[in-house]
Amino acid sequence: MIANLVQLAAEEEQNPLVPPGPELLVGAIAFAIVFFFFWKKLLPNINKVLEERREAIEGGIEKAEAAQTEAQSVLEQYKAQLAEARHEAARLRQEAQEQGAQLIAEMRAEGQRQREEIVAAGHAQIEADRKAAAQTLRQDVGQLATDLAGKLVGESLEDSARQSRTIDRFLDELEEKAEAAR
Repeated sequence: MIANLVQLAAEEEQNPLVPPGPELLVGAIAFAIVFFFFWKKLLPNINKVLEERREAIEGGIEKAEAAQTEAQSVLEQYKAQLAEARHEAARLRQEAQEQGAQLIAEMRAEGQRQREEIVAAGHAQIEADRKAAAQTLRQDVGQLATDLAGKLVGESLEDSARQSRTIDRFLDELEEKAEAAR
């Protein structure tokens, strides 16, 4: 046991963090080989992959920006078309209202004209009926007057020309008296 302790003490003199010289040399050569392999083969591939990723990310960002710009322009076009369509709809609605108002005015004018024609035709008909009634009444009143005068006088007054003049004179005198009374 003492021998083991002496051997442990001897090993303690050597620093466990610093390896022996031949191991250090073999480790340095192995490290150089691995480093050279990484530097020549692996590092370019890693850099190439990282560069491709960077380009893909930048390209994706550029594509996204281009798509966003295109979407913004399409949105602006859509808004412009929508505004134009609204303006056109408002213009058509205004034209329809104006045409409707014009049509109503024309219909009113036509209705007024037809009403005036109907009223004028009615007045003309009434005037014609009044004249016909007056003529018929003159004849009837004249006939009755001559019959009455014949009965009063006792002789027949059948001479139609004289009868017509007498009747007309009598009725004209009545009309003059009626107009003077007004």
